[in-house]
Amino acid sequence: MTDVAITGASGRVGRETIEALSDEGFELTLFSHSETDDLETTTLEVADYEAVVDALVGQDVVVHLAANPDPRAEWRSVREPNIDGAYNVYEAAAETGVERVVFASSNHAVNMDNAVSGDRPESTVDEPDVVRPGDVADPDTYYGVTKAFGEALGSYYAKRHGIDVVALRIGWLLTRDELRSEIEDRDDAGERYARAMWLSPADCQRLMAAAVTVPLEQTLTTAHGISNNTRRFLSLTETMIELGYRPRDDSADVLEGDGGRQGSLETG
Repeated sequence: MTDVAITGASGRVGRETIEALSDEGFELTLFSHSETDDLETTTLEVADYEAVVDALVGQDVVVHLAANPDPRAEWRSVREPNIDGAYNVYEAAAETGVERVVFASSNHAVNMDNAVSGDRPESTVDEPDVVRPGDVADPDTYYGVTKAFGEALGSYYAKRHGIDVVALRIGWLLTRDELRSEIEDRDDAGERYARAMWLSPADCQRLMAAAVTVPLEQTLTTAHGISNNTRRFLSLTETMIELGYRPRDDSADVLEGDGGRQGSLETG
């Protein structure tokens, strides 16, 4: 039995992670910032180090999703939950013997807010300027800065303490109906962003299950977490190879039907 702690369990990604790990073989311990009516969680303030240590005692894996998720948040709003919280989880993992940390990073760590403006092509067709996990961080907001920090901190703990760290640059988790609605309400740049960053609920479950379970060849893996979108910026090659992730959904199919797919899916 593998014991898995999930911080931020009541959020959207957290709920998909719970669904992905609900099969036999996992004992889930769920933490959230506040109580919810439909999910049994324990409240946890990730900025409180001692509380985080207590939460991780006896755990094999921690999926760290808790954070202020607002890309437009001011620094004072992200510092404690995103900076102090990330440090506390990594340090507590090292102290309590946790074997793996799955850290929820973001596309905002690599300037995706600006990529859709025309600096990069929005399609994997032909030879696009695809963003690779090993590229230098280029955050576009304070939120993105905190995620780049979490990735760097993960590298430190992987190398210094030998903890397996999977840093996932998670895309935009939306249902099909929500994706259609976002496209209708956005300008051209916003539409390209939604197409490129979409992560379907089913693919989110596949991604999180792989991040928790797949053996790693090295202690640190940084990977992109989006669906198999024909029009995308983020490379999925490394996620497929290193985590065995096999996304099945494509925003082009949702928005345009099967006839809307363009080109090969093998380039990114």
